[in-house]
Amino acid sequence: MENQEKLFDYLKKTSAELVQMRKRLRHMEAREHEPVAIVGMGCRFPGGVEGPEGFWQLIAGGTDAMSGFPVDRDWNLERLDGSDPGDESTSFARVGGFLDGAGGFDAEFFGISPREALGMDPQQRLLLETCWEALEDAGIEPGSLRGSDTGVYAGIIASDYQAGEQTGADGYVMTGTAASVASGRVAYSLGLQGPAVSVDTACSSSLMAIHLAAQALRSGECGIALAGGVTVMATPETFVEFARQRGLAADGRCKPFAEAADGTGWGEGVGVLVLERLSVARERGHRVLAVISGSAVNQDGASNGLSAPNGPSQQRVIRAALASAGLQPGDVDVVEAHGTGTALGDPIEAQALLATYGQSRPEGRPLLLGSVKSNIGHTQAAAGVAGVIKMVQAMRHGMLPQTLHVDAPSSHVDWSTGAVELLSTAREWPAGSGPRRAGVSAFGISGTNVHLILEEPNLNVPALDGSGDGGEALEATAQDVSAVDASVPDAVVADGLVSAGSVAWVLSARSDVALAAQVGRLAEFVVARPEVSVRDVAFSLAATRTTGFAHRLVVVGRDRGQLLEGLGGVAAGVGGVVPGVVSGVAGGGGGVAVVFSGQGSQRVGMGLGLCEVFPVFAEAFDEVCGRFEGLL
Repeated sequence: MENQEKLFDYLKKTSAELVQMRKRLRHMEAREHEPVAIVGMGCRFPGGVEGPEGFWQLIAGGTDAMSGFPVDRDWNLERLDGSDPGDESTSFARVGGFLDGAGGFDAEFFGISPREALGMDPQQRLLLETCWEALEDAGIEPGSLRGSDTGVYAGIIASDYQAGEQTGADGYVMTGTAASVASGRVAYSLGLQGPAVSVDTACSSSLMAIHLAAQALRSGECGIALAGGVTVMATPETFVEFARQRGLAADGRCKPFAEAADGTGWGEGVGVLVLERLSVARERGHRVLAVISGSAVNQDGASNGLSAPNGPSQQRVIRAALASAGLQPGDVDVVEAHGTGTALGDPIEAQALLATYGQSRPEGRPLLLGSVKSNIGHTQAAAGVAGVIKMVQAMRHGMLPQTLHVDAPSSHVDWSTGAVELLSTAREWPAGSGPRRAGVSAFGISGTNVHLILEEPNLNVPALDGSGDGGEALEATAQDVSAVDASVPDAVVADGLVSAGSVAWVLSARSDVALAAQVGRLAEFVVARPEVSVRDVAFSLAATRTTGFAHRLVVVGRDRGQLLEGLGGVAAGVGGVVPGVVSGVAGGGGGVAVVFSGQGSQRVGMGLGLCEVFPVFAEAFDEVCGRFEGLL
């Protein structure tokens, strides 16, 4: 009998352990396939683009952002004037998608000396600034991540940047130009302790970085990830080399999948995403812009040339990404293609899309196909993330932009073999029975292929803390946040500046110049978005931006007009006191007053006994009262 009881207890214990093991296994399997949320974005692209909204306006407006070679770079333009038709290195159009002010950098903001900044590749500088901007876009104060397991995954191709000996950058060139340091510098500057990985798979680098970041989030290697890519052309050698290969378009512009396609056009850019597991993003109340429901990567292997695309490999990576997301081809509405505009690559890519997404589709719902390279050129290591940001914005606005420079679909593609249509004109992207979905492709000249599937977030699923999809009150955007009350408390300051119902906009910066620039940008933002509540702006500035920099400014007003008037007075440099504005520099040697008010038994004259008994206390007390007499 005793042995039977022992056996029974053993079986009971084993069964309980088995149940727990199954629960853990299901949890691990669910986490392995959990969607990854995009909670913030930052970018700089040709055409003066300085953020995701500006990027959307450029694309939605059908803007061609290509321009002539920049004159502020040491490119020896005389050598590149194309006057010698026999010189293959100069026989190409002097056109590209260039970043405005690519050499500019606020080194002081990041505590970097001028000498070290000169030794830094502009790609490192831009990546660092854009990571900061992406975090602020996510409503995450960058300083709050110091010491966290946040990861950095940066797609970057080593450039030819060199700091001249006369700049005094000696000693900083090695770290300033090493691609591996690009991600490490972000981690160092922000104090991040998760993985810091620089990725170079050529043109698929940034999409590869996003894929690796999503895997790291699911495996628990990091809790938040910054992922994207950057390219700045420090020299014109990319143009020269491709001209020798006869791979450049005659007019310098990409014409994706078009009959007129005659080569690629080069561009520059930087794009960064802030990523979290979807459950974590909802728990933290972060706004979810889109989710990465699946992704896959593979290699061309032995094909008809080292740098030539491989159609079967592209088909395999698409099918693997669909399987990763648990989707069928007909579930995806549009693909943001690699689409470089080359006579070799585009037909191969189109046939792979026709063979995968073009099959078994619902009647009247062909796969729609486009490429942002027609707007900004091929931004190389930043190309994949440019496509992701475009598709996220397209989902949010319910519109698919036009792909430029398409005279007619390429005759080198048998379009009859599947249901695929080029986005030669802009189209509405209406909400259907399911979420909007998009595929994004990037294929490196290295042979590394990446395909990623984006999905519109389900706004009806409550966050774990009951805050909806996390879109509320995390940044000063066009999101309407009626629940946030950023009013100043019901108290009146002695000078009458703040009264009950007033709203305060707080700003801080590392210098007066930067603070003035912030004032101008904030005023421009608010004027352009009359639907944004002034209280939402107040909450976002106070709760999701860095407020601890030394140079500080507060604008107080009861309504939009008063607040904008205060900003306008500062921006105009009005001398003296600007109504509703207080500014100053913290840490300038001022003292701190601390009042210990007791534990609830306060009464008039409660310190009198101490003054009478202890002369030292009385002397200190009189001194303190004397200093405050003129202030209180």
